[in-house]
Amino acid sequence: MRQTILAVCILALCAVGASAATGSFKSTPPSTTTPDVFKVNYFSNANTSGAPDGTFRLTNPGTVGGNICAYVFVTDPNQELSECCGCLLTPDGLRTLSVNKDLTSNPLTGVKLSTGTIDVVSVQPVNNTCPLPGTTSVPQFLYPGVRAWGTHIQNSNFAITETESLDATFSAVEDARVYDECYAIVLDGSGSGICTCGTGD
Repeated sequence: MRQTILAVCILALCAVGASAATGSFKSTPPSTTTPDVFKVNYFSNANTSGAPDGTFRLTNPGTVGGNICAYVFVTDPNQELSECCGCLLTPDGLRTLSVNKDLTSNPLTGVKLSTGTIDVVSVQPVNNTCPLPGTTSVPQFLYPGVRAWGTHIQNSNFAITETESLDATFSAVEDARVYDECYAIVLDGSGSGICTCGTGD
């Protein structure tokens, strides 16, 4: 059912893409291997009785000398996007997101995740905002610099560990996937599937 929803939405995206969506985040100069723009992490035991809430923290170390957008993509273990959002980060600011309240409380399908991945793409703001994919005709350029950490609620005794999000190559395939699936959520979700950016900046 969920795959069908996304398939229908992506077909709709193709139909209206010429007027609304840019189709992917961009790099300058064009490249599919721009470094330091893609971070990956995971969460566990979210929305689980007796387990504490996890946290996900984002910062902008000022690499590019101004604000950046952290586009967050929350994906279930079956590689299907559940929620996405764009969070503005000021230089040296710290943003703290709750896994339960900000990243998994508003899934597209209504089914809250207990485990999954959190991917972050670092992008240049548009007029100092972070518009969701397909909602602006202004190209959104990759902008390196975001840093991220996440806590993990471990299975045996709900012990809390924390790891830095790992740097990964942001391929053209992954670019198109997260952009198009987030745009499909914007088209179809009526507000569902959009995560929130927690506290701080």
